[in-house]
Amino acid sequence: MIDKPTRRAFTGWHMTAILVAFFGVVMTVNFVMAHFAMSTFGGKVVENSYVASQQYNEWLARADAQDRLGWERAISVERDRHVRLVFRKDGRLLEDMDVTATIAHPLGRAPSRPMRFEAGMDGTLRSAEALPAGRWRLDLSVRHAANEARYRIDLR
Repeated sequence: MIDKPTRRAFTGWHMTAILVAFFGVVMTVNFVMAHFAMSTFGGKVVENSYVASQQYNEWLARADAQDRLGWERAISVERDRHVRLVFRKDGRLLEDMDVTATIAHPLGRAPSRPMRFEAGMDGTLRSAEALPAGRWRLDLSVRHAANEARYRIDLR
């Protein structure tokens, strides 16, 4: 005759171990997600969302006017971390532009600072100083004659 294996009884200690393991996993996941949320988001998008909502239609009108300019932009980061700007209209390079630029860390970990651009031999603009390593946000204001366009570009 074959002996059946004896089954151990399910005790309160087993249930305690299951509950502790379950809630341990849940709490660990919550703490990890809370850490990621707090370390990657600066906390606010605008100072006052009510005031920002009142300016929304004005922002849309400015964006439409900027689109009607017909400027084509090419913004790139070169190997040596200098930023190159190229603006064209109807395929022709725009020259004599007045550019104001500021770089900022997207999460506010580094202070914002101005960025200067110099005209290159080919008519494009190149930053005078190299962009620090990492992610940056470039706030750019470009004037050509009486027209102005503003851009916000994420750079890596």
